[in-house]
Amino acid sequence: QVQPVESGGGLVQAGGSLRLSCAASGRTFNNYAVGWFRQAPGKEREFVAAISTSGHTSYSVDSVKGRFTISRDNAKNTVYLQMNSLQPEDTAVYYCAADQAGWGTRPSEYDYWGQGTQVTVSS
Repeated sequence: QVQPVESGGGLVQAGGSLRLSCAASGRTFNNYAVGWFRQAPGKEREFVAAISTSGHTSYSVDSVKGRFTISRDNAKNTVYLQMNSLQPEDTAVYYCAADQAGWGTRPSEYDYWGQGTQVTVSS
């Protein structure tokens, strides 16, 4: 089974950028759709963006459209989340999740999860 591993989180000022990476450990990512979720303290885990196995189809939630871009490099076995114009409300632990059945917007639709990476945006 595949094990997603996130990296790239950190502390950034409002308006700044970060690029999160999700690498596959154990197996290739090529046969898995991948989604990014985030969870702020005291809140439920929420969908951010997802991408199909080929990378030809992607979807993101309205609150990040125009600011966040999901992409994948199957040759590098990695999925990325480029985050621009970050705002304090983007502060959360960001999780990468994978599933062979295809991408979805609900956490229950993904079988494999990473440990998360913290993103903190200061005002």
